[in-house]
Amino acid sequence: MTQPLLDVRGLTTRFRTDRGELTAVDDVSFTLNAGQTLAIVGESGSGKSVTAMSLMRLIPSPPGRIVAGQMLFEGQDLLGLTEAQMREIRGDRIAMIFQEPMSSLNPALTVGLQIAEPVNVHRKLPWARAYEAACTLLERVRIPDAASRLHTYPHQYSGGMRQRTMIAMALACQPRLIIADEPTTALDVTVQAQILDLLQALTHETGAALILITHDLGVVARYADHVAVMYGGRVVEQASAAELYARPRHPYTQGLLASIPRLDSASGARLVPIVGQPPDLARLPPGCAFAPRCGRADAACSAIRPALRSVAPNHLSACHHDAD
Repeated sequence: MTQPLLDVRGLTTRFRTDRGELTAVDDVSFTLNAGQTLAIVGESGSGKSVTAMSLMRLIPSPPGRIVAGQMLFEGQDLLGLTEAQMREIRGDRIAMIFQEPMSSLNPALTVGLQIAEPVNVHRKLPWARAYEAACTLLERVRIPDAASRLHTYPHQYSGGMRQRTMIAMALACQPRLIIADEPTTALDVTVQAQILDLLQALTHETGAALILITHDLGVVARYADHVAVMYGGRVVEQASAAELYARPRHPYTQGLLASIPRLDSASGARLVPIVGQPPDLARLPPGCAFAPRCGRADAACSAIRPALRSVAPNHLSACHHDAD
């Protein structure tokens, strides 16, 4: 069989806090092939962004550290690389689009310089050619009058244009893997669709794999091939997008889907919220982390943590009751 582009096995990331050590990413495993899109979904605090930062080896230490697992990218374990070797990969073979462009773009540097820099550093192109590449990238992400926009600053761009700039930076070196962490946060619905359509089209065009981090299951159906649902730092369900939407097995996934507004709902139909609050990662219960919010929970759920297991072909779920 063809080797997956990315094979994550048992990834575990912990942080030291004033309230003790917490496990933000707990034994997370998944694979991703070239050209595929994997969506990692869950509420705030579920471990999605920490998973992305772990993949990029950007966990601040202290207080955080990756304590276990393997991250095999093109057969090479990223955890075995030196920091210098990892810097060669970041922005080149693996790129990340962060959720807050204004926190990621340098306000003191022009947009053109920030896009041209990775081309100059990783591809060793002279600055003049790197700027030409930057102009082409701005055109590819559909920013009008790209040549003049090279000399403007991030604050002169709208939110949607800043996000397009982040996509251009991510594509600068034609990476094999792009990680997009909530790429449409704080954008209006129309711009969200434009950004996601653009990201999908460009990744298909380049053949890059995409990891899409989001809390919105409504976004996932249109853009993802596979979905991993996270809760309390763990993957609680994993399947193809079509299978997950047609037959969600974990009560948490079912709750997320039930809380999405639907155009075909009966007039006046109310959304069904998930009761309670996400768990405190520093005080996780001994059993299933979702048990305090789950209507099916029993004594076993509160005492024994369910393993992620196969419930159908290529469909994994971590539930004692295998909810169907």
